Amino acid sequence: MPQIAQIAEIFASQLFWLTITFGLIFLVVGLGMVPKIQGTVDLRDQRIASDLATAASARETADRLEAEHRTALEKSRAEAAKVAAEAKAASAQASEARVKAADAAAQTRVDEAMRRIAEARVSAEAEIEAVAADAAAAMVSRVAGLSIDEGSARAAVKQELVRG
Repeated sequence: MPQIAQIAEIFASQLFWLTITFGLIFLVVGLGMVPKIQGTVDLRDQRIASDLATAASARETADRLEAEHRTALEKSRAEAAKVAAEAKAASAQASEARVKAADAAAQTRVDEAMRRIAEARVSAEAEIEAVAADAAAAMVSRVAGLSIDEGSARAAVKQELVRG
């Protein structure tokens, strides 16, 4: 068979061209494109590492600033609480002083009212005594037909008022 006889020639020629084609592909891809791709990947890895380092530094700075902010905020809150407590104490003292002043004024008015009541009582007792003495003298004069002087009528009324 003649086809079998030609296989060695055709097969050797195809192997030759296959080797040359793979060699050219290897040279173009392996030596031309792979180093460029590897350089791009390395550059990308470096950029990512740099960005991660920058992000870590920014995070540390943010954490430090947050801690400082919290410290300042706590300090401000403490100062505000202190000022509020001082204001509350001052307000309480001022209120207490106003209450004491109002209490003193009220006590003065109460004392004045008590004095006026005592004067009114003494005056009322004197008037009651005078009216009672006049009434007693008038009753004795009408009932018994006797005339008593005003001094003895007052003494008798005073004695009765003391006995109750």
